[in-house]
Amino acid sequence: MLTRKQHELICFIADRLAETGVSPSFEEMKEALDLKSKSGVHRLISALEEREFIRRLPNRARALEVLRMPERGGDTKKPVAAKVDKSSSTPATLPRPANDVVEIPLHGRIAAGTPIEALEGATMLPVPAALLGSGEHYALEVAGDSMVEAGILDGDYALIRRTEVARDGEIVVALIDDAEATLKYFRKEGAMIRLDPANRDYSAQRYRPDQVRVQGRLAGLLRRY
Repeated sequence: MLTRKQHELICFIADRLAETGVSPSFEEMKEALDLKSKSGVHRLISALEEREFIRRLPNRARALEVLRMPERGGDTKKPVAAKVDKSSSTPATLPRPANDVVEIPLHGRIAAGTPIEALEGATMLPVPAALLGSGEHYALEVAGDSMVEAGILDGDYALIRRTEVARDGEIVVALIDDAEATLKYFRKEGAMIRLDPANRDYSAQRYRPDQVRVQGRLAGLLRRY
């Protein structure tokens, strides 16, 4: 079963799609559900997407498709036909898609070189929604140059999808000894965990599995000029 807010949101999206053929903006969804921030909308959309009620259309900043609607007493798999009628002789004039922005938590600075203490903060960072997929995200400001060959520079904002698992070769936030965090390539090397830099001037770091906890996987980057 969906929560009340999830139910309200999917009904609002479906009604808007049926009316205009275009999904509402994050700002419109925030106001319709009386939420305090767009990050709340992002969490609701991610939850609906994970439960396969909606999906995001690729390569568009503002595009949602309703796959099924909830019913009283249970969910239904019946697809929702909330699309523009393409058989019409006069094409519908649709508004230009907006670049929706969501706010995600900014948790201090993370070392791309030698591990430094992980900082927690309450600052929010506005991020284009198109840069984020499903799931919960947060941001970290990169400090150091050990990932420059992966295109990650000092001062960049790393957009991180929360997860506790990683595959070999993925760039992750690794918490070491529950005290220090670093941004590195994740690799398994026998019974050890190896964290690789992307700079030939730095050496790989090796730890026992019990010393390392994955706290997220790199999902994107923001750079300010």
